[in-house]
Amino acid sequence: MDRETRAAAERSFRGQGSRGQGGVPARGGVAFVADPDAFSYADFVKGFLLPNRPCVFSSAFTAGWGSRRRWVTPAGKPDFEYLLRKYGDVVVPVANCGVQEYNSHPTERMPLREYVRYWKECAQGGRLYLKDWHLCRDCPPEDLEDVFTLPVYFSSDWLNEFWDALDVDDYRFVYAGPRGTWSPFHADIFRSFSWSANVCGRKKWLLFRPGQEEALRDSHGNLPYDVTSLALSCLQRSPPLEVIQEPGEIVFVPSGWHHQVHNLDDTISINHNWINGYNLASTWRFLQQELQAVQQEISQWRDTMPDWHQHCQVIMRSCTGINFKEFYHFLKVIAERRLLVLRLGDSSSPGLGLQQAVFDVGRLVEVLASLVVHPDFQHVDGSAFSPQPKELLRQLEDVLATTQAL
Repeated sequence: MDRETRAAAERSFRGQGSRGQGGVPARGGVAFVADPDAFSYADFVKGFLLPNRPCVFSSAFTAGWGSRRRWVTPAGKPDFEYLLRKYGDVVVPVANCGVQEYNSHPTERMPLREYVRYWKECAQGGRLYLKDWHLCRDCPPEDLEDVFTLPVYFSSDWLNEFWDALDVDDYRFVYAGPRGTWSPFHADIFRSFSWSANVCGRKKWLLFRPGQEEALRDSHGNLPYDVTSLALSCLQRSPPLEVIQEPGEIVFVPSGWHHQVHNLDDTISINHNWINGYNLASTWRFLQQELQAVQQEISQWRDTMPDWHQHCQVIMRSCTGINFKEFYHFLKVIAERRLLVLRLGDSSSPGLGLQQAVFDVGRLVEVLASLVVHPDFQHVDGSAFSPQPKELLRQLEDVLATTQAL
């Protein structure tokens, strides 16, 4: 990130900047970015991160990936023989797209070779879909073989930075399945951004702007499982953007955009969820809404249940995957890493340099200042926090005051 881009981003967060996508051509109502040499990180920030708009990157952005050479036959189909040689014994998660389990699909685990055996038998399409395979987490580095190169546009990735620091998990996935497999209507976890690159095959995306999903709720307030099953009049009132993603292309899904995705061919994709300074406030708003929903559900026991607030946090974590205590830990890990960058003045550190670190600290201050005064956070047992949240906030504010001129 350069100083001009940082300044534009900070103006935008103060409500003083423009939020347009410039002259990028559109395809199906979604901007199409054709040339890597003519599209900078600053272009992505101003055109898509700040206005929270989707786009499609051309196959030129993935042309050098090892997966596009090794995982795909000359005919553009999955190279099952190569995949079996490299990963055949790896146990992978597989969803059954023919069965509804709440608003998702039930999953099981099986060796990749067993799944490929099933896939080969699906000449007319199938129901089993390999989803959420943590390839980067589960395989040794020598088995990854430059599978992909992270595009610079997605390199400010706090979610995976956090999990890498803990060496526990990640939000980097491989999806693979025959024609006809699909992902139900949803918005991404924690209201993260996501990017999805087709190694081979095509996908159809139905994208709904934030808030547009409200028109799709049923009489009980529930969102649909499959938007293609809704009455036509319902979709006419709230039509999605429809994108056909070709082999090698990358779809950027902004924060809070609900979507449904169908594989039109035998397809393999690489997908990441990510949070950074541009959508951190959206994540924080989402977590507050999730806690409010839990509190409303068990409000009748508020005066009689011991540790009611603690129980709300436990339920929230089981439903959402995180609670306020863990959110503070996430902020702390990222904050301490940015403080280190700025105190050392080391622009070669991971990420996008000193300007990005200053921008990140500004966004951390904004959200952490809201968190520490939140009444429900004050009910969280913070005795083991180190540093204490108010002390971390003070450190961030002090560093921000001395780095604004950078």
